[in-house]
Amino acid sequence: MDPLMKWLFAPVPLGRIAAFRTLVYLFVPLDLVVFTPWVRSHANTPGDLYEPLLLGRLLHLPTPTHLLVWAVFWALIVLSVAAATGRAPRLLGWAVFALYLEWMVIAMSYGKVDHDRVGLLVALAVLPTVGRARFGDKTLSEAGGWALRVTQIAVICTYFLAAWAKLRFGGLDWPTSAVLAQAIIRRGTWLADEIAVIPGLLIAAQVGIMLFELLSPLIFVVPQRFRWLGVVFFYSFHLMTFSMITISFAPHLIALASFLSIERLRPLARLRDRFRRPSPEPSLTPP
Repeated sequence: MDPLMKWLFAPVPLGRIAAFRTLVYLFVPLDLVVFTPWVRSHANTPGDLYEPLLLGRLLHLPTPTHLLVWAVFWALIVLSVAAATGRAPRLLGWAVFALYLEWMVIAMSYGKVDHDRVGLLVALAVLPTVGRARFGDKTLSEAGGWALRVTQIAVICTYFLAAWAKLRFGGLDWPTSAVLAQAIIRRGTWLADEIAVIPGLLIAAQVGIMLFELLSPLIFVVPQRFRWLGVVFFYSFHLMTFSMITISFAPHLIALASFLSIERLRPLARLRDRFRRPSPEPSLTPP
């Protein structure tokens, strides 16, 4: 168990936690307004159509009403922006997680359950356990390492379990089925239309998708200095998916950043330093 615990709690700089936390919390209001605005329509959906997820049944969550949906919406907007500042990380963090979990139950209890939010939900659940973290802080934290590691595990489980679901419900015939062709007919872009006419390419793509998802856990055995290349491949996969069938995995892509050393990206600090550069002193040498 000792190597496993060292792997789970491998320390990371607190500055990385600060950067990842800000990214996650700023995405929440963006998600509510841009990526899933349709959830707000459940404020006017008849309660008879509400079939709560298992979690909603276990927690006895109330049937969404107009007041409840809009109260959760505005509370998430305000509290997630406040949490992004890094203040009161535990109090605000737990509040954002609880509210976003309720938002997801409201969203997914009407017949469709998306699988692109597991990593984000896990990130929201574990970030409050780290406590305070400041930008640029190079102090190593095992608590921060654990928070990022379990988020990474959730991200990879999203891929691997997607492959398992394909095999479970589609069987070994899934790679040679017409899944991609059907998706392109329903929501394909001009790029997908151009690619779809190439003989055998869609079947090859489905085989590639299956292999990619089944082999995704290998990212953990890639040496750390090369791991970013694997993450870039993951991002490129989703970019291609969106460009062909306009399926956005935005919450998943945010959680995927847990693999990256994003503490090195400090745009505000660099912008501030640029404006603080002292002007050159005038020369005292007479002309």
